[in-house]
Amino acid sequence: MFNLESSIPNVMTRQEQISRVIVTAQQMRDIEGRIFAQGMPVAALMEKVAGLIVRRLIEFYPRSHFSRCGILVGPGHNGGDALVVARELHFQGYEVVLCIPFSKLKELTSQHAQYIKNLNIPVHETLEPLATCDVFVDGLFGFGLERSLSSPVDRIVDRLNQWSQPVVSIDLPSGLHTDTGEVLGTAVKATQTFCLGLWKLGLLQDQALDYVGKAELIDFDIPITDIQAVLETPKIQRITRQSAIATLPLQRSPVTHKYKQGHLLLICGSRRYTGGAILTALGARASGVGMLSIAVPESLKLLLSAQLPEALIVGCPETESGAIAQLQLPEKTDLSSFDAIACGPGLTVDAQPILQEVIDSDRPLVLDADGLNILAQMGTIPTLQRRQAPTVLTPHAGEFKRLFPNTVAPTKDRIAAVRTAAEQSGAVVLLKGARTAIADPDCVWINPESTPALARGGSGDVLTGLLGGLIAQATTKQIPLLEIVASAAWWHSQAGILAARNRTEMGVDAFTLTQYLLSVLRNTEH
Repeated sequence: MFNLESSIPNVMTRQEQISRVIVTAQQMRDIEGRIFAQGMPVAALMEKVAGLIVRRLIEFYPRSHFSRCGILVGPGHNGGDALVVARELHFQGYEVVLCIPFSKLKELTSQHAQYIKNLNIPVHETLEPLATCDVFVDGLFGFGLERSLSSPVDRIVDRLNQWSQPVVSIDLPSGLHTDTGEVLGTAVKATQTFCLGLWKLGLLQDQALDYVGKAELIDFDIPITDIQAVLETPKIQRITRQSAIATLPLQRSPVTHKYKQGHLLLICGSRRYTGGAILTALGARASGVGMLSIAVPESLKLLLSAQLPEALIVGCPETESGAIAQLQLPEKTDLSSFDAIACGPGLTVDAQPILQEVIDSDRPLVLDADGLNILAQMGTIPTLQRRQAPTVLTPHAGEFKRLFPNTVAPTKDRIAAVRTAAEQSGAVVLLKGARTAIADPDCVWINPESTPALARGGSGDVLTGLLGGLIAQATTKQIPLLEIVASAAWWHSQAGILAARNRTEMGVDAFTLTQYLLSVLRNTEH
């Protein structure tokens, strides 16, 4: 059985398996090649796919409100799909108008175009005659496009983007690179994208999101065996609700106690950045970790004690600038006393000796914010290559560039960047963004859902605490670290989505975000 998730004991449904798979253009070619080689007629598959698209189009854009439909047709099989969609919408009573700006079409596409003309459906080479349409279907180019759109197609796309009618793209918005999501000169800004068969990598890259709109998968029943033959071990996967909640909440025995539920040490905060310590601690609290210790400068101890009375607050000697000067843990306690350590938010770069101490420890370590900035100064790759225990890095794009200045820029290809960083450092790297990507040296997970509400100061601190708490609990449960990090990213983003739904995106500050974390878990119980 094609099983993407070894830690989940139950066999996944086909729908769950398909929903996790992400493919490159070449992998999709190879999978389709197997299907066609085994006898599936291209024409039959085109009819099936178009039928599924038409069904969704009618649901979203009923003829009573969207009676006139404009179809943009490309020269390849994506254009063939669009022509079959046009034919079926015509038979459903829609007024259909086509724009075909190409003189040469693939043979099957050309046959469909000929039949369209025999049905007396209007066909134009330019877009202007379609200006009064209520909705558009973009079937210019599907997966595999690698060069910039040229005239006259680029002008047609630019003109379409100036209009306000909804646009539905088939497979990918025309003009996007399938793997990187790069805009190849110009690209269709779709309202919706119906991705065909399997999720294409480019649709989950941050730079594509302004063009993709709301994306959904049109599953046309690719045999699992054909996917498995091409993707023997999937290297890139979507985080799904099921994959995330497989580790959330972490199961507890009826006879457990606090020391069996993980002991997390947070090292964070400074006189200048008090809030970083508080928000990180509140994220950790929500994780359900059994014991929480927080090392802060002595001047912050009373404030943290008031905010988190259940935590053990460790006041440490501080520098003149108000940073932690040295760790001063309780008697008979050292770093090996903890199940995990999270370090960085609000720390300031004056705390470099502290970071060296935790890097030298044998505990799983989460680094964020100033923990990452100090690590970059120390030299990320050589420092982490000497480290024996697991390490998780949680940079945003700017921090990532400082940590890994010689890798692919995350603005060009986030997936290639995070994968290379993980391979070089041996760490699990969580690259924050609209589509957060999490990689270890063997696999990449992508979080397909988030919200701009999380673009607020302190949101990342909450994630650091949440993640640290989950790792501390997971150390005795034999759950792979990458899965825990992926689940934490999903949980964090779902809390933001839920908070934005209730308070609007403007109303989700980091403190509010912490109050919605447990609501996400309550929703998973139903």
